[in-house]
Amino acid sequence: MPTTKTTKKAKPKTAPVRKIAKSTKAKSPILPAVHEAAEDLHSIGVIDKTTMREFDALCLPKVPNYTPKQIQAIRSRCKTSQAVFARYMNVTPSSLQKWEIGTKKPSSVALKLLNLVDRKGLDALA
Repeated sequence: MPTTKTTKKAKPKTAPVRKIAKSTKAKSPILPAVHEAAEDLHSIGVIDKTTMREFDALCLPKVPNYTPKQIQAIRSRCKTSQAVFARYMNVTPSSLQKWEIGTKKPSSVALKLLNLVDRKGLDALA
């Protein structure tokens, strides 16, 4: 009996990617250049979508932790009451009050929203 060989389709080769340390700051001039090069390589098919997502994730700015005074200052700049600001942040007024006095810390999602309001104002959440 003759044996038949099955051939597999060759996968397109992708360039090996070194992981960049997570401590790299987004302000570095190198990271945008590397990201732009990765976008170009992705557009011609050398880098796959998953690898491109890893590059995108590396370029996200790190979300800072806010002190109670900073949280209160952000709310004060927005000229809103605790109740109104809590509503925008989708938390209870009690939670916001606890953040501002320091007995409770905002979750990572709340920190991301606080960062957005800090940078762009309350209109960014409306």
